[in-house]
Amino acid sequence: MYRLSGYQFYNVSEFTLQELCNDADHIAENFKAYIQGFSDNIKDILNNLDMETHIKKMDEGGCLFNTVKAFSELDLSVESFDSIKMGYIFENLIGRFFQNVDAGQFYTGRDIVKLGVSLLVSEGCDDIFDDHKLITICDQAAGTGGMLSTAYSYFKHYNPTADVKLFGVEFMGVSWAVGMAEMLIKGQDATNFVHADSFKEDPSADTKMRFVLMNPPFGTPWSGKDAKAGQEEAVINEYAKENSRWGAGLPGGGDSQMLFLQSAIAKLDEKVGRAAIIENGSPLFTGGTASGESQIRRWLLENDLLEAIIAMPTDLFYNTGIASYWWIISKNKRPERKGYVQLIDATNIYHKLRKPVGNKKNEFSPEDRAQIAKLYTDFDKADSEYSKIFKNEDFMYREYAVMQPLQRSYSITEASIERMLQKGALKGLWDEAKVAEYEEQGNVLSGKDQNKLQAFYATKPVYDAILAKLQEHIADEKWLSPKVFTPVLQAVLGDLADKKLFEKIMDGLSVMDKTAEIQRDKKGNIVYDKETKDTELVKYTEDIETYMAREVLPHIPDAKWFWEEDLTKKKPVIKTGAEIPFTRYFYKYQAPRPSAELLAEFLAIDKAVNERIARLMK
Repeated sequence: MYRLSGYQFYNVSEFTLQELCNDADHIAENFKAYIQGFSDNIKDILNNLDMETHIKKMDEGGCLFNTVKAFSELDLSVESFDSIKMGYIFENLIGRFFQNVDAGQFYTGRDIVKLGVSLLVSEGCDDIFDDHKLITICDQAAGTGGMLSTAYSYFKHYNPTADVKLFGVEFMGVSWAVGMAEMLIKGQDATNFVHADSFKEDPSADTKMRFVLMNPPFGTPWSGKDAKAGQEEAVINEYAKENSRWGAGLPGGGDSQMLFLQSAIAKLDEKVGRAAIIENGSPLFTGGTASGESQIRRWLLENDLLEAIIAMPTDLFYNTGIASYWWIISKNKRPERKGYVQLIDATNIYHKLRKPVGNKKNEFSPEDRAQIAKLYTDFDKADSEYSKIFKNEDFMYREYAVMQPLQRSYSITEASIERMLQKGALKGLWDEAKVAEYEEQGNVLSGKDQNKLQAFYATKPVYDAILAKLQEHIADEKWLSPKVFTPVLQAVLGDLADKKLFEKIMDGLSVMDKTAEIQRDKKGNIVYDKETKDTELVKYTEDIETYMAREVLPHIPDAKWFWEEDLTKKKPVIKTGAEIPFTRYFYKYQAPRPSAELLAEFLAIDKAVNERIARLMK
């Protein structure tokens, strides 16, 4: 049937739209029969759009016949509208009906997509204008296919002979159906636009892409109870593979954006692949040094994949006013860009909509897009107010531990005893909260926990005896080293505490004291106090001694740094990370207004208010 129709779809129904209008009394029944005559791919689209429910509603509302009649009178033949023109019509319809708050999750405004496409092809793409050039484009969070459609229109406009092949994956049925319809209208291979979960499968695994365009969902979990069924298992299984799509690591389970980012990179052609991906602010800085997010950023920088990040204005999307960014990924950076990342602040380059649509109050005009693209292509010659260039290493850092020498004084006072209890020195003997929890469970307490409760009862007398002994010896005296305090505490406790418990009690009765003796180990080396441990994030390119001299030692002269990274352990200790504090680089200090000016303004307001009150009182 496909061969007979000449298209990727067909209809074997006895009806045409015109013939349906000849029997108004049976329009609903006949229209359903007409739909059932379509090929399976069209029926899949209509089923995901819940077409039969809509037919029923229109029939009950008395508008089905008029709707079918109106469409039957339109000349939408191939002779009147080729696939490109029909694609433009379809894009316009999608734009009209998906520009609202609820549908916004499936739809990225065409102005935003056009900017992404412009940035994507601004460099390293001269060959796309060659006659009959094969151009592959992929979107693994395709929604209604808007990004693919916009890219297709761009390439066909500038190179009508280009063979543009679109690949998309979309999980949501309604948005997949709309996108699938557009792919068929554009004459694309329907098997390349797949209704699936991108994390569970890669339908085009054997095809490397020239371009990837994507706007993955923000803050959508891939693991945990809120993730889609089976998604966590699929991601972890893929991660365990030797050539995993997520070879750089897994981000926190609450946000899947950086999984989409890595998957996009895995799809790219190794020599000329380029990607443009929209992210919110989280992937720039979320996570500590050893976190998945930090290590993914580090991987991007160490492999020189990140070409540019463009900050867009807020209030661009229909369903959120959140700040968002285009990330430009490249496998073919031009020589001047190698080893560098460009940050572009386009937050103030936009035009206001005359009438907001949902959250969308701003848009990119053609002039705005041209200005941003020029900032991008000008690279190191661009206006530094909007564009800044950094070495990859500028975003990387090392995390050092900083500690002070162990100096502690010891005392037996009400305060030091309370401090000891707060630190949990005696919880092994008696844990009041735990005991209360066990007692509350009563008969349902497990055998294991019953044994723990009985153990607490057995050691409670020792707990009471230790506290009583300490209370008996409360004094104002302070000891400045463990050497002199140890025999004092031994005399107080006698044989009530073994060595381990004795050390806990002694530590609990101590406090940091810079007048105390510096403690040393058996070899005479200074012991450093772990309770004073702090961390310093030092730029990857900066010498730690230089950093300490400038930032730490003026405030803590006896501080010492420690490098704790150890990649040889079974669970490696990672202390090298990366973050991109975008807004910090474009922050502009605004001095507060003079106090005299503010006071005069307040007094003027106060005077005006009093005058109005006086008039009302008359």
